Amino acid sequence: MFEIITEAITNPYMLIVLITFLPFLELRASIPYGIIALGRENWWLVFLIAVVVNIALAPLLYFFMDKVLHLFLRVKWIDKIWQKIVVKSQKKIHPYVEKYGVFGLAVFIGIPLPGSGVYSGAIGGYLLGFSFKDFFKAAVIGVLIAGAVVTLVMVVGTSGLGLFVKSI
Repeated sequence: MFEIITEAITNPYMLIVLITFLPFLELRASIPYGIIALGRENWWLVFLIAVVVNIALAPLLYFFMDKVLHLFLRVKWIDKIWQKIVVKSQKKIHPYVEKYGVFGLAVFIGIPLPGSGVYSGAIGGYLLGFSFKDFFKAAVIGVLIAGAVVTLVMVVGTSGLGLFVKSI
């Protein structure tokens, strides 16, 4: 058993998957790790793995909130933490959703900054009454936006700064 875990942790492809599943990291961390570990020439493979895994995470999160979460909220300390997360997510996401609907949620998920992503988008979308279908559309669009932005930054890197900085 220990050998299986050790091999999974040392396998860069498996680490991309594991990092993508981590809240607050998701593909914003797994793409940079993957491109560094596998090399810039494999950016498309890293992008594909991270995006597919992050999109697959969306229905799992929605199902968990819809069918399982209420069982955990019976425990007071879990409910207290949940209420803090809910208030924070609603404050962040509400202006986008109010103005732009599904596309607003997609942009919120797609902004590659800490605190945004599929986890926060799932919480916000669920609490704001998004249907599974609308949430999933927003998650797919948002994950593609975030994946493209992070991959572009990693592939272009500092050489891309030349587009914005005048050389002397």
